[in-house]
Amino acid sequence: MDSKAVFQTVSDDFDTVNNIIYQQLASHVPMVEKVAEYIISSGGKRMRPTLVLLTAGMNGQTSETHCELATVIEFLHTATLLHDDVVDTSDMRRGRQTANAKWGNAPSVLVGDFLYARSFELLVKIANLEVMNSLASTTRKIAEGEVLQLMNVKNPNTTEAQYMDVITGKTAILFEASAKTSGIISGCSAEQIEALAAYGLNLGLAFQLIDDVLDYSGDAEALGKNVGDDLAEGKPTLPLIHAMEHGSDDDAKLIRSCIRKGSLDQLEAVQAILKNNESIEYVEALAQKHAQIAKDALQGFADNKYKEALLSLADIAVERRS
Repeated sequence: MDSKAVFQTVSDDFDTVNNIIYQQLASHVPMVEKVAEYIISSGGKRMRPTLVLLTAGMNGQTSETHCELATVIEFLHTATLLHDDVVDTSDMRRGRQTANAKWGNAPSVLVGDFLYARSFELLVKIANLEVMNSLASTTRKIAEGEVLQLMNVKNPNTTEAQYMDVITGKTAILFEASAKTSGIISGCSAEQIEALAAYGLNLGLAFQLIDDVLDYSGDAEALGKNVGDDLAEGKPTLPLIHAMEHGSDDDAKLIRSCIRKGSLDQLEAVQAILKNNESIEYVEALAQKHAQIAKDALQGFADNKYKEALLSLADIAVERRS
């Protein structure tokens, strides 16, 4: 099943989600609506809310509550994007200007706060304490992951274990929550909820690992952002960590210098080092491993088109080129 077919599986439910999204973006402050609608409609993959809907379908049927949950997940994700772009001083996302580049940092941060508040209001409406507890914990862990990443910026001594902690917090944890909370609403057993959480977590890890690979091997037009952005920000991602550990002393010295400076001056040299040390292949193999763990977690669920889509989503996460 290709990506188009995966998303087509829940297209009718997504119409409901989109309606809820735009209802919830309503505000008497025009700037709030303008910035929020700009980032929400910017053409993202919507993988996380899709995960909510596919999980619901696999477990029987999608309800209005699932659609509200998918909206909460999308708002939480969008709020983190608004805040991240300010922290990273990013000027391009998904092929167009970031909100902070277009309107400034203050509106971006405050509209991110608005989306968090809307998420809380919707969670109160959903009125499931277990879901609320899970997403409250998830939101905290995302913030911790972002702070951890900030602490590691321009630090070439970052280890692979520390890197995995960062991507677990800043990315994978929301994938985990998307599948887990959808299962909770569907009335799944504790064992099934644990399996769904494992699926989501490992899907998120695979997704972020490939994201970090594409920063050095992707195409700027296809990615919708600049190649080498992570290096320019001094982020010690796994391709660089692997190359420093397995390359020559000169290789490690050059990469360490680039991380400390947060500079693209040596981007081509860094890309050559990654190629020579098969660092891209190493990270891709790790992503494949996590994708397989994700798929294995679904073994106990009945076969249907939604499960097939979830299995395909794990493959798409590692095969994508944007």
